[in-house]
Amino acid sequence: MIRVQGLHKSFGGKPVLAGVDLAVGRGESLCVIGQSGTGKSVLLKCVLGLIAPDGGQILWQGRPLEGGARPAFLARFGMLFQGAALFDSLTVWQNVAFRLRQRMPDAQARAIAVEKLARVGLGPETAGLMPAELSGGMAKRVGLARAIADDPEVIFFDEPTTGLDPIRARRINALIRGIVTETGATAITITHDMDSVRAIGDRVALLQDGRIAWDGPVSGMDHAAPLAGFLGNTPPL
Repeated sequence: MIRVQGLHKSFGGKPVLAGVDLAVGRGESLCVIGQSGTGKSVLLKCVLGLIAPDGGQILWQGRPLEGGARPAFLARFGMLFQGAALFDSLTVWQNVAFRLRQRMPDAQARAIAVEKLARVGLGPETAGLMPAELSGGMAKRVGLARAIADDPEVIFFDEPTTGLDPIRARRINALIRGIVTETGATAITITHDMDSVRAIGDRVALLQDGRIAWDGPVSGMDHAAPLAGFLGNTPPL
């Protein structure tokens, strides 16, 4: 579905990505892990087109993701941002239906938003609330509803459990896993939470020193020497 080949990116002469090769198949859930500052978010932003790489190539369904191919890709992806990143001035349903309202009447968009809110465990009474009225866990669920509102083929999750207590984190992980399984969407998750990796992922890739240091099934990560520092009780700094 998405393939990254020899991706390079530097800032101020300091290399962050130094030849990243990575691929994720249709319907697969890939988790990318790594210590802070190793380039996980930079990799994601390059795929989304928010940052231009210095070298290498990004392929979408086998075709270079550039020029005329990018709008078609952007129309088929959803994103759960770290911290949910809701629009403070919009109601919950308007946040969820943000993309939908550009091409359909508000009544239709609101009905879809309420349906997606129900999918993440929030009732219709939530639709008219403002983001400031939501708890952290509710905001994350609204962000997830927005990510799936347009039935995307690819969903990106940026640190989906950051700021949540362990119980709410487990619930969000279960929701993400269920949604990915039900929709058949391809998922790419940036995380440092190994509980999330186990709950969400089919595969895990370790980004280290600007390259992928290990890439394999979640079932095999307990015996992978490069991941030893990520499997303890204390998250890496």
